[in-house]
Amino acid sequence: MSAVPTPLLEIDNVRKAFPRTDGGELLVLDGVSLRMSEGQIVGLLGRSGSGKSTLLRLIAGLSSPSAGNLAYRGEPIDGPPLGIAMVFQSFALFPWLTVYDNVALGLEAQHVPNAEIRTRSLAAIDLIGLDGYESAYPRELSGGMRQRVGFARALVVHPQILLMDEPFSALDVLTAETLRTDFLELWSDGRTPIKGVLLVTHNIEEAVLMCDRIMIFGSNPGRILTEIPVSLPRPRNRNDPSFAALVERIYVEMTLRRPADVKPDLPGQGLGTVLPRVSSNLLSGLMETLAGEPFNGKADLPEMASLLQMEIDELFPVAETLQMLRFAQLEGGDIRLLDTGAEFARAAVDERKKIFARQLLAYVPLAAHVRRVLDERASHVAPMSRFSDELEDYMTPEAADSTLRALIAWGRYAELFAYDDEKARFSLENPT
Repeated sequence: MSAVPTPLLEIDNVRKAFPRTDGGELLVLDGVSLRMSEGQIVGLLGRSGSGKSTLLRLIAGLSSPSAGNLAYRGEPIDGPPLGIAMVFQSFALFPWLTVYDNVALGLEAQHVPNAEIRTRSLAAIDLIGLDGYESAYPRELSGGMRQRVGFARALVVHPQILLMDEPFSALDVLTAETLRTDFLELWSDGRTPIKGVLLVTHNIEEAVLMCDRIMIFGSNPGRILTEIPVSLPRPRNRNDPSFAALVERIYVEMTLRRPADVKPDLPGQGLGTVLPRVSSNLLSGLMETLAGEPFNGKADLPEMASLLQMEIDELFPVAETLQMLRFAQLEGGDIRLLDTGAEFARAAVDERKKIFARQLLAYVPLAAHVRRVLDERASHVAPMSRFSDELEDYMTPEAADSTLRALIAWGRYAELFAYDDEKARFSLENPT
């Protein structure tokens, strides 16, 4: 009987928490387990803030887990492994170094002989299509070219695993498409030493285009909700019905409410809800779009995302806020306008404000709490700290501030209260 090959990467029940100033902890990752074998591109698909980048840092040995184990080729990861490299979203190039020097830097840190540094660096630069730009500085390059330098810098150290942290999200659509295609050609042709890729993305089509397996990542804390295999042959065609069906399936999975998701800090269920920073203009616009042709009150999320040119990081917070306010319902990868949402879409500006205020008070406990405090005080004034201190019992100070900023924007639109940013205080302009 042949021995089972050691996985390229093993992640077992990893947990990561960060200390809070109040002595508690912020749980970012919980119970994450993953195996990756040679020859796979594995995608982590989820929204910003779900802990995906934190997981990459753990794999890269740049941080340590609070619990659980990580291993590269059977060896525990307790520092940066030589066989793992990362490509970042922000390029992360040194502006005072040339293309050649940026690429060579990793080899210099490993004390590789100068002759080998030169040979490998020039080969990596040529491989990613920047031959002739060795002496150029990052400021002379386009965004796509700078990201190619980032790829060359990762490839030059001959990694077995390449970690990709949203490497195409800072690029324009055409440049990102070109770079994705070029990378997949290098991967398919076996022209790099890479044996496996872990790709973090929030772009569903990108995940289907590139990956062999897709892990749907949940939030608060980050965890793998489900795994979806991708068996489509390469090169993949976005117009293929099988491609579209897989995209649709992922939208369904990402809008599915699971029993574990129903807990007090979910939207509309408690004072400790972390509110998304979604503008009333976006909420109004999505309801108007849903109410009009061709949707007439119900839309397929992939179709709507394509029409509005929005990615899941942009569309889902808007859609979920509409659901929280009971303007719409997410179900099976679709979004359906409820009666209140249809009423809002038909209403004039002043009537819209009244409808929004009604839903805000009914379904956002923090909004009702702020208004109640202001109503009960003789001065009808309360400092922001009155509410931020309460929220910090449920969330980090940063999340508390962001939540209050979201509420301030919605409250102003609904004319529920006023807010003076200089004095950091809430008030009622027309107390009753």
